Amino acid sequence: MLRKIASSPYLLWSLLFIIVPLAMVAYLSFTVADGGFSFANYARFIEPIYLKVLIRSVEIALKATLICLLLGYPMAMILAKMHVRIRNLAVMLFVVPMWMNFLLRTYAWMTILGKNGILNKLLAFFHLPQMTFLYSEGAVLLGMVYNFLPFMVLPIYTVLTKMDKSLVEAAEDLGGNKFVVFRKVIFPLSLPGVVSGISMVFMPAVSTFVITNLLYGGQYMLIGNLIEQQFLVVNDWHFGSAISMLLMVLILITMSIMNRLGGEAGDEGSVVMW
Repeated sequence: MLRKIASSPYLLWSLLFIIVPLAMVAYLSFTVADGGFSFANYARFIEPIYLKVLIRSVEIALKATLICLLLGYPMAMILAKMHVRIRNLAVMLFVVPMWMNFLLRTYAWMTILGKNGILNKLLAFFHLPQMTFLYSEGAVLLGMVYNFLPFMVLPIYTVLTKMDKSLVEAAEDLGGNKFVVFRKVIFPLSLPGVVSGISMVFMPAVSTFVITNLLYGGQYMLIGNLIEQQFLVVNDWHFGSAISMLLMVLILITMSIMNRLGGEAGDEGSVVMW
């Protein structure tokens, strides 16, 4: 009885802000302007122009995820090998920027990359020609990597700090060099963290719209921008809801694949340990 009473606020919150909005979006996606039931909104998304936006969104999300993995894994290893006192301070400094508002962090890059921004002023100081950094795919990737990199580093760092160090020492005693130890022991055991990090970066990257609006001036259309446009500009909530449902299905499929890979990675780590 006490458990039911204690959980009732959470259940009410979930009903009002998760279940009801999701049901409304699902209803709108299967209806048209006159209220009739129809699959037209989903059929419309198959048009090449919209499929191109989806493919572009997945491509840039994969690029951002790969860059975050290449940068985040070494950073996680560096943090994991630090002394405990220094490590806690380093992790805190790494997490502090995440406390700042997402929009402010992205606006800061506009100041840095702009025509009269810090980078171009630095180039002018050394009498070098100015460059266009803002409003490009590179600027969008930079914004994604900057905002989502901690979501890659922290899961990998957590797994590495909990790793049994005796396994690494045993591999070294058996004659393995650093590369072999990393390939045969450290990386397989850290795969659950890698899989979790990939999921946590890919999902917001594929659905973001703020970064592209600010760093590409709204000219670079991704799936998140398309949904925003349907709701706020075109005022076609039915098609926007259909796109939202399709994106949700894509994210759920990705989560399912990552969870399965994470489970298999954990089993593989157990085999490596034995």
